[in-house]
Amino acid sequence: MTAGRRDWWVIVGMIVAAISAAVASFAGLRGLAQVSGWPDRLAWLLPVTIDAYATTSARVWLAGTLGSSRARRFARANAIGAIATSIVGNAGYHLIATGLIPISWPIVVLVGAVPAAVLGLTAHLHALRTVAATDREPAPAAEDRPQTRTRVRTRRTKRRTEAALLKAAREADARYRAAHDGRPITRDELRSALRIAGPKATELRRQLAAENTDSIDREEALPHP
Repeated sequence: MTAGRRDWWVIVGMIVAAISAAVASFAGLRGLAQVSGWPDRLAWLLPVTIDAYATTSARVWLAGTLGSSRARRFARANAIGAIATSIVGNAGYHLIATGLIPISWPIVVLVGAVPAAVLGLTAHLHALRTVAATDREPAPAAEDRPQTRTRVRTRRTKRRTEAALLKAAREADARYRAAHDGRPITRDELRSALRIAGPKATELRRQLAAENTDSIDREEALPHP
């Protein structure tokens, strides 16, 4: 059997287990509400509240498209908490029904506080999910997508500008040397000739000096007749 086909035995087993667990849990939680003082006509609301709480939290937790990571983390904690509440509630009812533990005021208070606590936690989860949905960044527009190519073109333009500046600096240095007995151009003269900032003029002058040094070294390395 291929991996893509459904295993109906597994699916049927899951359905039977889910129905059995739901019925048993419903009966246990309803009984716990009754022994804690809830009216019989309202006792069914306790298991429905906890099951709805678990389903909602699990939905936000497991659906990756709902909310941010913060909302999903909160939903995960609430889903696990709802399942744990159901387990503890069922266990508590059976302990009470068998007479192993008596009904005391902490049990009555805890069971009575479940609906209000679930309402507050569910409302907070909804708020986290709503804020996450409104704070999501919009998808980039079509004209904003080729940003990489734009940055590449900008860098290429900058490199061409640097080359043009260096070429202009060489020409200005040659003119200055011709007019000043071969002395290299000064920083201020280079800055004035090219109309650039002082730090840029200093950088270009250093490059010119390095080029002149390399030129002299090459001339000295040539064999003399």
